[in-house]
Amino acid sequence: MLEDLGGGSFRREKALLRKLVWDKLVELKVALPPPPHGRIPNFKGAEVAARMLAETPEWRGARVVKVNPDSPQRWVRLRALSEGKILLMPTPRLREGFLLLDPKRIPRSLYERASTIRGAFEMGVKLRSLEDLVNTIKNIDFIVEGSVVVNQCGERLGKGEGYGELEYAVLLELNLVDPNVIIATTVHELQVVEERIPQDPYDVPVDVIVTPRRVVRVQRCRSRPPGVLWDLLDERKLKEIPILGELRSRVKR
Repeated sequence: MLEDLGGGSFRREKALLRKLVWDKLVELKVALPPPPHGRIPNFKGAEVAARMLAETPEWRGARVVKVNPDSPQRWVRLRALSEGKILLMPTPRLREGFLLLDPKRIPRSLYERASTIRGAFEMGVKLRSLEDLVNTIKNIDFIVEGSVVVNQCGERLGKGEGYGELEYAVLLELNLVDPNVIIATTVHELQVVEERIPQDPYDVPVDVIVTPRRVVRVQRCRSRPPGVLWDLLDERKLKEIPILGELRSRVKR
């Protein structure tokens, strides 16, 4: 896991915010399976939020989109395939790199299955190495991240493992995304908080928040990291994620 520069109290503050949101989603009966705690929470209205995202000009103009593999964004992945967009999906924990799903190579009747993690592994092309990525993808036009908590400054918390941040950083290092690529998140209204959210240097803010009720274009309160912050990276991640270790070796040469 990436180091917490703020010490134990900083880490606890992040954990408390996540727990408050997870608990509230359960208490108000808007959480959908699987159970939300420890995950990017699935929620009632996720399909509506995906539809509202698809109506934004930023989404409509995108040809290649990267979408996280979590349950609530399955509707976003299905939208991408149904609209003829090339979909790049990280494998869980990035251990097997990325999956590329080209809707032209998948029967339309199987789009719904392809939008699930299991279906994506069955029908997607694995991009396990840096060479696979740069030879297959030229530019990613739009990114969708899952969130546990987000605010109108664009500050967000995922489930606390840092994979979304690493995915963005790797793609940035390979020049496959522009530093100012639009990053969106789809969440329940209860996941949007008023207060500032503790952020580490590697945390990546979002530009667009979509709930089942509204679309919020944020005024970012902080800049994005310039790539992988190697000095803050746990060595365990380099061993667990081959594509990250490969990038580190390339950087060192």
